[in-house]
Amino acid sequence: MNREYHRWHSPRLNRQMELLVFGHAGARVLVFPTRDGRFWEHEALRLVDSIAPKIHAGLLQLFCLDSIDHESFYCYWNHPSGRIRRHIEFEKYVLQEVLPFMNQKNKHPCTIAHGCSLGAFHAVNIALRHPYLFQKLCAFSGRYDLTLAVEHFRNLFDGYYDEDIYFNTPTHFLGQLNSELLLEHLRRMDIVLTIGAEDPFLGNNRHLSRLLDAKRVSHSLHVWDGRAHRGSAWRKMLPLYL
Repeated sequence: MNREYHRWHSPRLNRQMELLVFGHAGARVLVFPTRDGRFWEHEALRLVDSIAPKIHAGLLQLFCLDSIDHESFYCYWNHPSGRIRRHIEFEKYVLQEVLPFMNQKNKHPCTIAHGCSLGAFHAVNIALRHPYLFQKLCAFSGRYDLTLAVEHFRNLFDGYYDEDIYFNTPTHFLGQLNSELLLEHLRRMDIVLTIGAEDPFLGNNRHLSRLLDAKRVSHSLHVWDGRAHRGSAWRKMLPLYL
């Protein structure tokens, strides 16, 4: 399997960023790691191995990103307005640096946003905000409202709320999305969501599903047994849905 390591200084983030590429051809998969995960996480969790036949066959090429969540959502010493601004800088890095890099390496017409846990949030958020850039969305075990406090999961903005948070909370902005152009792009997208029946964010996933239904956006929501919020479950999901 083709495996490439890349690193460059990001002017949007003003720091070095690393990523791994797996595969030589096929649909381009933008892979976000879990909370504070690293660019090697999909490899370490053997998620890459779980879809190795598709990668070897030239059907998929993975671009596995690094995380800066400890500088944004989980940077508790920073004011919440600074946390969301750092996330927006990360999105600019993805849009203006990573996606052009992917296009330079591979001209395949299909780009897929994918992630697990907080990576699922990143995948859903960027795909719903910029649906003209993606043809498929594949999100596992996600939380799509970071202001929710459930079980031991806290509101990541400590009760603070502003326009930037609104426009980066899929279950907040989607219901008010009225741009027919953006909705048409969403309606063309293949959207797959998975969540465990015992996952604390099952209700949040069902809420997102209802919002998509209300906007006539076709999608599938698969509810798995148990919590299904770990690598062993994701290794089973990935060959089925990606």
